[in-house]
Amino acid sequence: MSLELLPSSMLKAIDLLPDEKTPVTLFTRHSIRQVVDGQGLAGYDLQLTEQGRELAQSWGAYLIHNTDRIIQHCISSPIQRCVDTAALMIQGADDLTRKNNTHRIEIVEQGLLVEPGSFVLDIKQAAPYFKKQGAIGFINSFVQNALPGMKHPISGVVDVLELIYNTHPAHSHGLSLAVSHDTILAAIIAVISGRNQVDRDDWPKMMEGLFVWFEGDNFIDSKLKWIWRGEVSELNIREFQQLDD
Repeated sequence: MSLELLPSSMLKAIDLLPDEKTPVTLFTRHSIRQVVDGQGLAGYDLQLTEQGRELAQSWGAYLIHNTDRIIQHCISSPIQRCVDTAALMIQGADDLTRKNNTHRIEIVEQGLLVEPGSFVLDIKQAAPYFKKQGAIGFINSFVQNALPGMKHPISGVVDVLELIYNTHPAHSHGLSLAVSHDTILAAIIAVISGRNQVDRDDWPKMMEGLFVWFEGDNFIDSKLKWIWRGEVSELNIREFQQLDD
């Protein structure tokens, strides 16, 4: 199995991970799917390609082999390509270790990992803008807090981060998977990085994600740390949330 199609940023991130005693979550876009024309929301029925399936399995195996971790928890958008990505990564991990990787994929139904549901308050107000602006334009309007029917960008991002915190591995050598979509990741990365503009080059590629972990005994008082495209960054959740006031 090959990792030729894996975004190079992901291999670089392995060297930046904390000690294996620190649990981490890989918050990732799904693997390579069928191509669709247009600039808007990809259909929910688009499935992984054969290359995408092989890539997810290979990446899962590589992670376990090169980080000395096991997959202790897994959450996913209910869209099939995300669930399949998670299952194939776990299958690849199983091929490399006799330790007990989880085989339970928790489907997050409340919309937090489905595009663009985690940021929407009123879909009837927001949907026309998505269709008109396309994915990148829509996410830029969201991070600039310029859309009706949407959460404040910080509030929307905090909701997802709290989900990640609550499903974070509880033990050393732990890895959690959270599989979602490009729009969700693009918005979160922009907001936690303090940027209000997302360009095509910023857009997460298929099977690209960020590693996150937390320092602290409760979510609101914790420090978030993350690795994205070769850089380690951090922020205090309480201070971040107060920017919404």
